[in-house]
Amino acid sequence: MTDSTQKHYSTCTLCEAMCGIEVTTQEREILSIAGDKQNPFSEGHVCPKAMALKDLYEDPDRVKKPLEKTASGWQELEWDEALDKVAQGLFDVQQKHGTESVATYLGNPNAHNMGSILFGPYFYRALRSHNRYSATSVDQLPHHIVSRQLFGHQSQIPIPDIDHTQYFMIIGGNPLASNGSIMTVPHIKRRLKAVQSRGGKVVVVDPKKSETADISCEHHFIKPGTDALLLLAMLNTLFAEGLNKPGKLAELTPKLSLIEAYVAPYPASRVATLTGMDEQEIKDIVRGFCAAESAVCYGRMGASVQAFGTLTQYLIMLFNILTGNLDRQGGMMFTQPAADLLPHSGRGTIGQYHSRVRKLPAFAGEFPVSALAEEILTEGEGQIKGMVIGAGNPILTTPNGQQLDTAFESLEFVVAVDFFITETSRHANIILPPVTALERDHYDVVFHNFAVRNSTKFSPAIFEPSDDSRTDWQIYLGLAERLDALNGASTEKYAALWQKEPTGVVNDLLQMSDYRHEGERLNIDLLKRLPHGIDLGPLREDLPNAIYHSDKQIDLSFDYFMGDLQRLNDTYFADKPAEENGQLQLIGRRHLKTNNSWLHNSQRMVKGTKGGLSRCTAQLHPDDAQRLAVTDKQMITVSSRVGSIQIPAEITEKIMPGVISIPHGWGHNKKGMRWKVAQEHAGVSVNDLTDEMVLDELSGNAVLNGVPVSVTPIESAN
Repeated sequence: MTDSTQKHYSTCTLCEAMCGIEVTTQEREILSIAGDKQNPFSEGHVCPKAMALKDLYEDPDRVKKPLEKTASGWQELEWDEALDKVAQGLFDVQQKHGTESVATYLGNPNAHNMGSILFGPYFYRALRSHNRYSATSVDQLPHHIVSRQLFGHQSQIPIPDIDHTQYFMIIGGNPLASNGSIMTVPHIKRRLKAVQSRGGKVVVVDPKKSETADISCEHHFIKPGTDALLLLAMLNTLFAEGLNKPGKLAELTPKLSLIEAYVAPYPASRVATLTGMDEQEIKDIVRGFCAAESAVCYGRMGASVQAFGTLTQYLIMLFNILTGNLDRQGGMMFTQPAADLLPHSGRGTIGQYHSRVRKLPAFAGEFPVSALAEEILTEGEGQIKGMVIGAGNPILTTPNGQQLDTAFESLEFVVAVDFFITETSRHANIILPPVTALERDHYDVVFHNFAVRNSTKFSPAIFEPSDDSRTDWQIYLGLAERLDALNGASTEKYAALWQKEPTGVVNDLLQMSDYRHEGERLNIDLLKRLPHGIDLGPLREDLPNAIYHSDKQIDLSFDYFMGDLQRLNDTYFADKPAEENGQLQLIGRRHLKTNNSWLHNSQRMVKGTKGGLSRCTAQLHPDDAQRLAVTDKQMITVSSRVGSIQIPAEITEKIMPGVISIPHGWGHNKKGMRWKVAQEHAGVSVNDLTDEMVLDELSGNAVLNGVPVSVTPIESAN
C-alpha cells in the first residue's frame, strides 16, 4: 500500500441492508469496495450492488455541474447562478399561477440520504405548496397507514425478529433479491437458513417461486391481489379452531375479540378457490404457525401494491397480534434506534388535504402519485405548472408513464436534483446535480428504525466534495433561503443551519438516547473513533412504550379498515362477467442488481444475463405459453387499458398459471437521455401498462400487481 492509499469504512446506500463496506482509495480514485468484516451489523456481508457505488462515482455520464436547457442544448452554470435561477423560476410560476402550481416529487434514494431527510423539509416549507408526491404511494404507503392508525406514528413499523423466530411466513416479499425491505437485514440468506437449521420453517406465499422461495421450506402459489382473502381465512381459522392466543396483547387491544365477527364470513372453504390455494393448505399454514414456539408473518411489496394492499397489511398485523407474536422475541418487534427521529417528526395525518381533480386524500402531506399526471393536464385553478424532482424517475416508476411523460412536456418550469439526464430529468429546465453517496457524510436515520438488530454507525464522506460541487442538503437549503427571501420571509434561521449541518442534527439525536458506550453518551465524535459501528443488542420488548397514542392502547380502527370489506365482497363475491379469454394478471419482480434505474447505467450491474436474454423479460407459465402459442424468447405484445409494450417471453414453471411477471424500472428508450449503458440495455417500462385510475381505495396506493393484461405473440420476420 502506497502512502496515498487509504482504507475507509463506510456504508452502502443502494438498498436498505446498511451493509458496512471497506473502500480502498488512492487520491480521488476508488481501488476496491469490499464488505467490512469488522462491522458488527453486517459482519462482512455485501452484495454485488456495493461495487456500483464506484460505478456511480466514476460514471462518465454523470452530471457534475448545474445544467440549463437552452435553444442550443445544455449549458453549464455556476452554482450561485443556478440556484438563483431556480428559485426565481419557481417564484415566478407561483406568482403567475398560484402557490399550488409548483409540485415536488421525491424518489426513494432520498430515504438513504440524511441530508435530504433532515434539511429537505426546509425547502418544501419555503415552497409553501401542498402539491407533494413521492415514491411512497407506489410502494410502502399501506405500512405507514397501518402503523399510524394502530400505533400512532407512520414510521413505528414493527420488524420481523428473524434471528429468533421459529416460523417465518413471507407474503409477497423476496428478501433474497431486495436484501430486506421494511426489514433492514444483511446476510438474509444466512439468516433464513439459520431459521431452518434450528428446526424452524420459512414459508413463502407468492404468485412467483422467487429466489427466496427456492430456499424456503414451503412455497404456496396465490393469485395476485387475493392476499386479503387468504388473511381473512387465516384469521377465521384462528377463531374456528381456538388458536387465537394474544396473551399480554389483549390488555392493550380491548376490542380484539370483535375481530371474530368481521372474519366469520370468510372460512377457508369459501375463499380457497378464489386465492388459488386449497382449504387444507390454508388451515395447515395457520396450524403450523400457531404450533411454533415463536412465529412472524411479514408482508412486503407484493402484498402492498395491489387493490387491497392496505387491508392486507392490516390483516397481517391482526394475525400477529391474535397469535401473540407482536412485541415478542421471534415475532414482530419494535426497534430502539440510537438516533430516533420519530419523536421529532410528523406522525402522519390522513385526509387533511385532497387532490384537486379526483379528490384523493393526502397522507402525511403527500398526494397519491397516480394523481400527478391529471393534476398537470387538467386546466383550472391549482393546475400544476412547475415541478421539482428529487432523485426520482417517475416516468418509469409510476403508473401510466406515457401519460406522465406527455404531462411533463407541458410544464412551464422543471427542476431536477439528479446527477443523470434520465427519462424524467430530460424534461428539466435546470438540473442541479448533487454529489454521490461517497462524497457526503452518512447516517441511516431511516433504516436503523427498520433494522433486525439495534446498532449505530456514522460514515464520514470518503471524498471531500470539491468547491464546484454541492451535497443534496446544500442544494435544498440554498433554494429554501432564496425562496424565503423572494417571499419576504425571514432568513435568520439559515445561518445556524448552515453551521450545524445535518451531521449536527444527528449528533443531537444520538445524545438524546439512553445508550452508552463504555460509559460515554453516544455522539458523532465517538462514532468517528469507532468507524465500524457499535452493536447495541437485539430488539427488545417495548410495549406499551412504543405506542404513540396518548392512551397507550393499540387502536384497531375497525371503522377505517374493516369498511373496506364491502369493496372486497363486491370484487370477489358479486356476480361478474367472465374474464376475457387470454387475459393474464400482471405482477412485478425484483433483481438483486437492479435496485433503481441509476444502476442500469452500470455495466457490471446489467451484464451476465442468462441465455442471451436481458433481465427485462415477460415470465409466463408453460400452460399459458402453449395456450397463447408463445415460444421461449419470442417477442410478444402485452397490452392493458392504458398501453402496450413489446417484450421477449421467458417461459418458466416458477410463475403461477394465469400470471405474467415483468420487472420494474426499465424502458430507457426516450429521446434526449444521456446514459449510454442504460440505453444499450433499454428494456421496456412495465408502467406503460399499469393504470393510474386503479388504486387501493383505502390508501391511494398504486396498483402494480393484479393488472389485467392480454398477450399476443409477434410473428418472426423470418
